[in-house]
Amino acid sequence: MSRKIIVTGGAGFIGRNIVAALNALGEQQILVVDDLGASEKWKNLVGLRFEDYLDKDDFRGRIREDRIDGVRAILHMGACSSTTERDASYLADNNYRTSRELCEWCLTHGARFVYASSAATYGDGALGYSDEDNVTPTLRPLNMYGYSKHMFDLWALQKGLFSMIAGLKFFNVYGPYEEHKGDMRSVVNKAYEQILNTGEVRLFKSYKPEYEDGEQVRDFVYVKDAVDLTLYFLEHPEASGLFNCGTGQARSWNDLVNAVFAAMGREPNIRYIEMPESLRSKYQYFTQADMAKVKRAGYDRPFTSLENGVMEYVQEYLSKRSD
Repeated sequence: MSRKIIVTGGAGFIGRNIVAALNALGEQQILVVDDLGASEKWKNLVGLRFEDYLDKDDFRGRIREDRIDGVRAILHMGACSSTTERDASYLADNNYRTSRELCEWCLTHGARFVYASSAATYGDGALGYSDEDNVTPTLRPLNMYGYSKHMFDLWALQKGLFSMIAGLKFFNVYGPYEEHKGDMRSVVNKAYEQILNTGEVRLFKSYKPEYEDGEQVRDFVYVKDAVDLTLYFLEHPEASGLFNCGTGQARSWNDLVNAVFAAMGREPNIRYIEMPESLRSKYQYFTQADMAKVKRAGYDRPFTSLENGVMEYVQEYLSKRSD
């Protein structure tokens, strides 16, 4: 009997890149689960090798009825990732309840469960960015998306499951195959488009005197590194827990945009614009993943620098897509 790997959100940004990485390792016994609808997300599946595709509702029904077999692991990347989604009931069901059902199924059937959490669980960052278990219950997410992810993290922690499963708190991930995300695309993708169309990039002004305009910082992680870390926890079930997925090095928006200009062979041209009043009280000026726990789990590969990641993304993917 085959031992397949299920990738939920397999046509999405990180999920699609995971399937491609599995293919590169010779793995084709893959079940892709997603919600393609009428979007253009189907294009992300072109060129990938997988055994089958199921719509997420069909898949969830089969899990509930125990009509899935021969599973080695579920890599659960599927979620509603919109930070502006207002339907809290939908987010609770889609991001928390579904995750719980898949996790319980994996534990019952001896399959590995690796899932996507989010750095949005950290809220405004006032409590720092430590992924240690004693910190997790103290976090206060700012939006329902972050809270829906936090709900599952808390449930798994309360049930003592982090000795058996792995969760990844993805920070600001950027890279190929994110076009379908619309306004939730990375600023690398948006900046490239702005430069092509207008020759400039617009960034929000700073409203804190300790930060110059554009010097607000984030932990930007290249999608290839996010995939590598995910697959590490797939292959190392002894390394379980809830972990940050960032680089551990905060970089400014100016750094990011300057890297895009450099990758396009253009001189920087940045215009700073007013931030909407509705965002000012919720805006994060600093995020930086604490990666000590990941290192203790045995992952010691270097992360791609911002400049190298942006260069590869722009020159090997974005420029070819727009040719």
